[in-house]
Order: sequence, then structure tokens, then C-alpha cells
Amino acid sequence: MASIPTYRWHLAPDGLATIRQLKARGLRPGGQDVAAQLERPRRRRGPLVAYLYEIDKAKPVRPMTPAKWAALSKANTARRTCPECGRDAGYVIPTLLGMCVPCAYPDDEQRAA
Repeated sequence: MASIPTYRWHLAPDGLATIRQLKARGLRPGGQDVAAQLERPRRRRGPLVAYLYEIDKAKPVRPMTPAKWAALSKANTARRTCPECGRDAGYVIPTLLGMCVPCAYPDDEQRAA
């Protein structure tokens, strides 16, 4: 079993990038295998590991289609709509509450009035 090259934090050679670095350049790994890894030591736990990919083999990010934009808009609208009162809350409803703040705490609204 072959192991992948491991570099210390900030010491990776040129030509390699993490997924976030690829995304910042408008690229994606495109199915390539991990070329190397970075390890950042920590005091009380195991090291943080970041996987590196070759920039030369990376492919451009696929553009959003109109159908994907519509699906994303629909999903965001669903996250903002209160299941109790059916109104657009104007913010993403907290999963902890499961409803908008006025529906979750109706007594506080009466006190404020």
C-alpha cells in the first residue's frame, strides 16, 4: 500500500492546492485522487489534515443551470417560511425552534404590545 506524501503546514510545494484554494480559483478536483496532504500539529489532539490536489489536473467549476438556481431559491424560501403561521420570517428559521420567533414565544409578543 502506497502512502501519500505528507507535508507540514505552510510547506507544501507549488502546484498543489486544497479544495478551498481550488474553489477560489474557479476550479474543482474533477475526480483526481489526493496528491498529498498537509498536517498541522495540535497540542492535545491529533493533527489537522488537509488534502491537496494537483492544480494542473483540476477542471473548471460547472456553471449553475437555471434549474439549479430555481431549486436553490425554492430551498431557501422553504427555510424562511414558518410552518406554524406560513409567513416569510425574513430570516432562516432556527432548527432548534422549528418555527419563527413570534410563534415560538407568543407571550413575549403580547408583553411587548
